[in-house]
Amino acid sequence: MFGFRDIEIITAIVRQGGFRAASENLGLAQSAISRRVRHLEDRMKIAIFERDGRGVRLTAAGRRLCDEAEVLVAQRDRILGELTQNVMAGVVRLGVAETMTHTILPSMLTDLRARHPLLRFEISVDTSEQMGAELGQDELDVVIMLRDQAPRGIHLTALPPVTLGWFVSPQHFTLPCPATIDDLAALPIVTFPKSTTPHRRVVQLLSPGRREVAAVHGSASLATVLHLVGQGFGIGTIPHDIVRSWSHAGLQEIDVTPDARLPDLEFAICYLPERNEKFGQEVTRAALAAAN
Repeated sequence: MFGFRDIEIITAIVRQGGFRAASENLGLAQSAISRRVRHLEDRMKIAIFERDGRGVRLTAAGRRLCDEAEVLVAQRDRILGELTQNVMAGVVRLGVAETMTHTILPSMLTDLRARHPLLRFEISVDTSEQMGAELGQDELDVVIMLRDQAPRGIHLTALPPVTLGWFVSPQHFTLPCPATIDDLAALPIVTFPKSTTPHRRVVQLLSPGRREVAAVHGSASLATVLHLVGQGFGIGTIPHDIVRSWSHAGLQEIDVTPDARLPDLEFAICYLPERNEKFGQEVTRAALAAAN
């Protein structure tokens, strides 16, 4: 309908006080400017200027066009400035495992906001398996997920390991000290969702040599796991950092025999460099800083 050059010409006419002065300011023939304005009015089917012997004045429609056009020009100049000055701006589609939302995510985002105030984040919290698929399909830009579930062909940076423990609400269950695998397997267990590596590890740990399969329940919500364990539904496998941040839950770590200890969780920052290297590098820097 109209372009930025049209806006520049109309603005020059208004600021310079007429077509002749605008032509001198822009280095264009007065006839070319008049023709441009006339064609624009024909296309838009409005009168932009009122013409009389004393000069030209904006019509009501022309005033609105100029007001709105100033906003468009300011946005254009801002975008060009950000691009040419290498300013990080726009929306980052960030996927995070829920463990990260209770650990490094707040500090990481605060760091990124301070360094890049024009960035905006769309945060998805999901299983590593699901986020890995979305990363491959370009539905997410950067993902913090379990390292062993990262898709092939991505750039991966490992984070410090997250330690896991067995936890119980002492007012609901009493276990021997140290508790054995058989002691743990005799109780309902709440852990990560079924499709995840931590869930499989718990099942494998409790399965060998047992006639009865342990009752292992899965949840993608760590808050749900904490509430269930706190209310006596069962015992749970929970990262130590998260239990420390939920000290009001009153959970107690179970002292277990060496063969019942849980392996650490290994997370990584993942992105596809050919698509999101700039965002990926900066999220990686901030994540490592928050984790150390």
